[in-house]
Amino acid sequence: MFKVAGGPGFARRVYALVRAIPPGRVATYGDIAVMAGHRGAARAVGNVMRGCEDRSVPCHRVIGAGGAVGGYGGWPGLKRQLLAAEGIIIRGSRVKNFDALRWTGAATRRKRPGTAKS
Repeated sequence: MFKVAGGPGFARRVYALVRAIPPGRVATYGDIAVMAGHRGAARAVGNVMRGCEDRSVPCHRVIGAGGAVGGYGGWPGLKRQLLAAEGIIIRGSRVKNFDALRWTGAATRRKRPGTAKS
């Protein structure tokens, strides 16, 4: 088995988080590390992604800081194609409109009528 910082529980959390990234959205390795409870473990997330053989995990939705697409295990063209199929545009080596497409796991909550403070 592939060893990563944080152990197998960390890898399970990473896979679950990556599966939760909606189509047409992206998250950075650092974003996933924070959500997995290990701020500063972006490289460990990258190691988990590198060892992933589970096709249910959309690894192509995890990108570098600032919207950098990254290498995708030596297949950067494939990563670009998968992102493009979801409507994500790449300009140069970065995701266009990165801030708008960035998924941080934060749920959008609607206020119930009558709950707003006056």
